Amino acid sequence: MIETIERRFGALKCDAPFWSLRFVDERSHFLAVRQNIVEPPRVTRDCGVMLSVYDGSGYGYAATGDLSVDGLQRALDRAHEWARATARHSVLPRAITMPHSRGSRRSPGMDEPLPSTRQMLDILTAESNAAGGDDERIVDWHASAELIEADHLLLTNQGGAVRQQYRFLVPDASVSAHVDGDTQTRTLSGRGFCRQGGGRIFDDAQFVGVGSRLADEALQLATPGTVRGGRMDLLLMPDQMMLQIHESIGHPLELDRILGDERNYAGTSFVTPDMFGSYRYGSELLDVSFDPSHDEQYASYAFDDEGLPAAKTLLIERGILMRPLGGSLSQQRAALPGVANTRACSWNRPPIDRMANLNVEPGDSTLDEMIAGIERGVLMKTNLSWSIDDSRNKFQFGCEWGQLIENGKLGDVVKNPNYRGISATFWRSLARVGDESTFEILGTPTCGKGEPNQAIRVGHASPACVFAGIDVFGGEE
Repeated sequence: MIETIERRFGALKCDAPFWSLRFVDERSHFLAVRQNIVEPPRVTRDCGVMLSVYDGSGYGYAATGDLSVDGLQRALDRAHEWARATARHSVLPRAITMPHSRGSRRSPGMDEPLPSTRQMLDILTAESNAAGGDDERIVDWHASAELIEADHLLLTNQGGAVRQQYRFLVPDASVSAHVDGDTQTRTLSGRGFCRQGGGRIFDDAQFVGVGSRLADEALQLATPGTVRGGRMDLLLMPDQMMLQIHESIGHPLELDRILGDERNYAGTSFVTPDMFGSYRYGSELLDVSFDPSHDEQYASYAFDDEGLPAAKTLLIERGILMRPLGGSLSQQRAALPGVANTRACSWNRPPIDRMANLNVEPGDSTLDEMIAGIERGVLMKTNLSWSIDDSRNKFQFGCEWGQLIENGKLGDVVKNPNYRGISATFWRSLARVGDESTFEILGTPTCGKGEPNQAIRVGHASPACVFAGIDVFGGEE
């Protein structure tokens, strides 16, 4: 199909200075076992093209599933009509420069064989059987895996040609326990174990044994009390750091949001353009990178969906805010440096500024050292709930699992632990950053943004981190 699209692209005609074709062919296969019963598999394929045109300061696009030459030409003509119509109302500069890159990328392990459907179902069934062993107290459980393979092609009228091939695998599991009127659920990293690659992802996720482990932890949570509220140190494990990074760094730094594009849908940002280069976002221990070059991470790529080459870049360096998450268009609008993060969730959505792999860089503390340094605090992991205001500033997050820390030692398990803070000051309380031994690569498959909405893949990697003097409270308060 790729070669066919390339040939048909050569037959298209448009007199605009810049125009492009973006082709996406995505196939998914979802398998699940719930309460030891194999559910019907879901197999989907989504395939189509987006034509984009820039003419003066006007920008237009049109998507189509008709991949004939006539169908593509009609979409291109329609996109050009929109470019002309928007030129007199555009916020874009008059001289727009767009990349014409050439290159390719493939997810790691694409030449390696994957487990067969039968083998994957055997893995899922074994974990489901192990999770549901307590007939009286375990009330729901499931194990699943989603495999996604995709071909992306970007062609431009001045010779740009980028082909990227992806393979994503998302194993997942959850167990719910009910004891004395209380129901608690434990999940595999809150569905956060998302990677590019092959069957070794099951090994990386330590999936064998996950059913019995989650069942045991759900039962532990169904009996203890909640954490007493107050100011204390907070040790966040990587699968909760993922959510903290996503909501209070990722979304606030998206440049189109800073410029006001999301106000009528998902809010704005407390960050303003004048902050870059001087604003203290966090303590000196905070280094945050945009890194789509980390091969196995969920949102790794060589070029974004406008063809801009991607490279690791520090957004926050030693706590100072250095640059936003803004692609080619936003950089030209704001006259600010950015990164290659203009992305679309599919062929029928326009690329917009999105976080990709957004990571906290490791520090030098072991987990034991971080625990030993806490006189009074709580360890939290695996996000359960989140709430954040329209400017991505004030937030309140809850976790599945909590464990008290007193006098440098882990203590009792607590259920429904919560904490709250303000993005503009929370990261300045960062007191210790875990080393490579605490570092985990995770992600989310469903980050929503844009109108019409786009649910996109995002990667997050982080060590465990300690924050000092955080407002912690129990879920029953």
